[in-house]
Amino acid sequence: MQRMIGILITLVGSAFNELSDTIGKRKMSDGMESYYTFGFLNLLFSTLFLVYIGAWRHDLLFSLSSLPTFIPRLFLEIAQAHVSILAVTKADRSDFGPIRVLTVPLLLLVDIALGYAITTNQMIGIGIIVLTIFILLFHERFHTKGFLLILFTAVNAVATISLYKYDISHFNSVESEQVIIQLVLLLYFFILAVTRGYENPLTFLRRPAFLVQAIASSFAPTIGSFAYLFAPASVITAALRAFIVLFSILSGNFYFKENGFFFKSFIFLGILLGVILLL
Repeated sequence: MQRMIGILITLVGSAFNELSDTIGKRKMSDGMESYYTFGFLNLLFSTLFLVYIGAWRHDLLFSLSSLPTFIPRLFLEIAQAHVSILAVTKADRSDFGPIRVLTVPLLLLVDIALGYAITTNQMIGIGIIVLTIFILLFHERFHTKGFLLILFTAVNAVATISLYKYDISHFNSVESEQVIIQLVLLLYFFILAVTRGYENPLTFLRRPAFLVQAIASSFAPTIGSFAYLFAPASVITAALRAFIVLFSILSGNFYFKENGFFFKSFIFLGILLGVILLL
């Protein structure tokens, strides 16, 4: 039952994430916002919301004992956020989601090391997911746009998610862990937006499209952060990636007019089958 709750949480979070990325990709492609403003807006409201929830629940608990794992996670999250934005801009939406599913088999090894029980069906599910991704790459003759950027985010996510899961399981509350990370990322993107993008990200909130982008993005990481409390990291990340595949294929076809809708729908079905076996 707890796993199903975690899966449902990721469904909602993935939908909001795709809405935000779709708006951001279009605006960045049209030269209407820089990478850095996109990153700032994506984090603004979710950070404020987490601060509010933590204060309301009196749960902004942070242990100094977590620093040996927290500090490496902080630097890896900065790299993850920066490269992810570049990947959103350069890659097709219908490729972005499927390739990032490669995070899952790597997380499986981490979950085993942490003592989670992994069944035979889950192992088969991981195998199906990996095979499906290689079919996609083979179909595109390994010339997928932004492939290296997406691959980096898929591999780096193994470290960031594992460190996050460890911290909230042994030291910190979800709110405190995420608030500190996101405040640093907000400052990082704000400084770059002003100094390199020559933009004040806060002024973009006056425009409806950017306001919707910021609000939608606030729900995705906030909701997703709590999903990891209900199931192993490999299961939650698999569900998250599967739903991202679905929504990215839909937006890629209907909004960005990308090719290969039926083939990539087959890719989604393969990933979905793998995810079902993980449950």
